[in-house]
Amino acid sequence: MRYLNQRYTMPYKEVVGLLTDIGTEELAHMEIVAAIIHQLTRNMTMEQIKEAGLEAYFVDHTAGIYPASAGGIPWTASYIQSTGDTFADLHEDLAAEQKARKTYDNILRFAQDPDVIDPIRFLRERELVHFQRFGDALRIVQDNLDYKNFYAFNPSFDMDRTKAFD
Repeated sequence: MRYLNQRYTMPYKEVVGLLTDIGTEELAHMEIVAAIIHQLTRNMTMEQIKEAGLEAYFVDHTAGIYPASAGGIPWTASYIQSTGDTFADLHEDLAAEQKARKTYDNILRFAQDPDVIDPIRFLRERELVHFQRFGDALRIVQDNLDYKNFYAFNPSFDMDRTKAFD
């Protein structure tokens, strides 16, 4: 959703399209992960819940899907923040894709079920593609600027004020 929010302040149409494409795909990634979690937990017995260390989760959510980190930290809107600064957002997007790739790498280290491994590998591959596409987006933004130091201002806000930065 972060990428969908960033579209509103992105000054270049081709990057807006890229953000729309990746943002939409990321929503599908969340659906895939939720489906995997549901499939793995839907028929757990109380003994299995206890063995897996999921008692606290079960108390609050039963077998419902509640987005949280592996450490139990709940999802928060800060994960999808948009700064409105073209360069800050794109660099954060690049970092987010690498963090997601790393998380999938770690899941693959633990996973043994092919029904988990195959979709996680697919999601990992998509994170690599997204990282590359965000690199393309950064180049598009840089190529559209004719300033020596394009990091000196925010192109989504300062386009009319760039003379002050020369």
